[in-house]
Amino acid sequence: MVFDQLVASISLEERQNLLQKLKSRSSISNEILYFDDKGTVPAGDIETEFALLPWYSRLWYFFISFFKAKPPLIIFGDYRVAALGQKIEDRSPGLYDYQRRMLLAAFCQHIEALKEAARFFYSALDTSVNRDKGAFFAFLGSLEMADIHKQLEADTEPAAIAENHSDMPETELRQIAFKIMDSTLGLINEEQRDIMYFAARSLNCLKGLSSFLFDRLIMAFTAKGEQAGATCSVNVVKEQLASLNNILLSLKVVPPMALLESLFVFNLQDRAGESGFDINREMHLLLAKAEGSLNVIKEFNKKVPLAWIIRCATRNMSFAPNEISGGEDWFLVYRDYWRRCIEAKFADYFRDRRRKGLLDAFHYFLKGHEVKPLENTQSDSNPAGLPVKGAFSLSFLLTFYSAVFIPTINKVLKPILIDGEFYKKENRVEFTEGYNTLIKLEDEIKKFEQDISPSGEYGKRYAQARKDMSALPVKRRKMQIVLEDAQEDAETIIDHVRGACRSMVSLLSGFIGHDTKGKYDILNNLSAIAGRNSEYTGGLNETVKQFQILGKLLDDIEATEDIR
Repeated sequence: MVFDQLVASISLEERQNLLQKLKSRSSISNEILYFDDKGTVPAGDIETEFALLPWYSRLWYFFISFFKAKPPLIIFGDYRVAALGQKIEDRSPGLYDYQRRMLLAAFCQHIEALKEAARFFYSALDTSVNRDKGAFFAFLGSLEMADIHKQLEADTEPAAIAENHSDMPETELRQIAFKIMDSTLGLINEEQRDIMYFAARSLNCLKGLSSFLFDRLIMAFTAKGEQAGATCSVNVVKEQLASLNNILLSLKVVPPMALLESLFVFNLQDRAGESGFDINREMHLLLAKAEGSLNVIKEFNKKVPLAWIIRCATRNMSFAPNEISGGEDWFLVYRDYWRRCIEAKFADYFRDRRRKGLLDAFHYFLKGHEVKPLENTQSDSNPAGLPVKGAFSLSFLLTFYSAVFIPTINKVLKPILIDGEFYKKENRVEFTEGYNTLIKLEDEIKKFEQDISPSGEYGKRYAQARKDMSALPVKRRKMQIVLEDAQEDAETIIDHVRGACRSMVSLLSGFIGHDTKGKYDILNNLSAIAGRNSEYTGGLNETVKQFQILGKLLDDIEATEDIR
């Protein structure tokens, strides 16, 4: 499909070169994004801290409790909360009012900036991991585990395996490839596993941040009375803040450059066919956007002491964010992709092998004429064409029309159409319908070619669907609908030809007295039509065989198109 063309077109060496260029132009490699505050304000339980106070300090709080009518522990907690609130104000003024437990307008502004930064990664993830997680990890693996990638590609090649095991059935050849795959995956060393796991974790953190419900948090801010800007009670959003804190803690450092390259390449897939497309320029533009977004995340962590605010607001001085899980399944996803890839490679190999056998049969049946792909359909010579199922059958039928039907078969059928005296009226109707289907075959296929051309109905719809800016699943479905509509037209033409073949076999067999069921009678004036041409009756027999072969070849072609 078109979605994989850019990824498939970039060789391993080109991928590595792109990675080196990105690394050399990046100013954010290995930077810390999240800043731990343990040394400044360590987390600690209020009760524990109170118990560890010197006896005279505890006595002081007991003394104060008589005057304030509060337990000593509450008074100590109030002091700790106020001290932390003052630290927040000193470090980041205008974000949080600890006395009212209110988030202020400046805090909302930081959240809005963080939302915009996360949006870039949401778009990048939507066109990469969400498109095909396995293919994404395979591309990433080609950068981080190039030796494994090379070996998997080379050692699971169907042609090589089939050559070494020529007598084995298809199922066993596949099993050999799967065993080779598992053996090669077993060669992944611990360092490579750690690198891939770190990338998968970074990916999961980016996904968590980009899909965070920022709007729900922002909508909690409202303007009341004459206060400056919108505010929000921390109690209303404390769970969301804790969740965001967990994500930001988990995204401690800049994601590895190989991960960013993989995101960029998948992000550019749909634009690869545009006029003037330059992957190096586009990659550097995306790198600049990623750097800008990552800098916003870093600045948010620097300026917004989220963990302090949560501690202060909840009076839980032992609160600390927890790292989110994720990324552990990378190997299973990676292995599943390669299994699917091997399945697809073998399906293509067996299909091509069967097609080669068909082409050999075509060579005799089509009197040496070569079957050429229809214009605007996907083929080896035109990978950007529409991948319409049935196109190969139509290519074959178009060649059959010019090489066999017009010069040979039509010379047998046309005299019957014009002069034939049918005993049964329904036989004439069936013959006429079958003949009309065959004689108009070239026009029908040419019309189909026009419909899938850039100026045709399906060509225009397909191009429009490819440029659609809606979500990827919606876009892919729109493209698939166009292909299904075009396929339906192709199948209609093919089915009509199949029906005409069956009719002609039955009718012609009846004309020469070979219909044992009696539905199709002999032609009343067959001898008059044949006249002095002694070869005409033989031509009828040969035409029956040609229609039988045509039907069988159409079935064989359909079987190759269904392999996958």
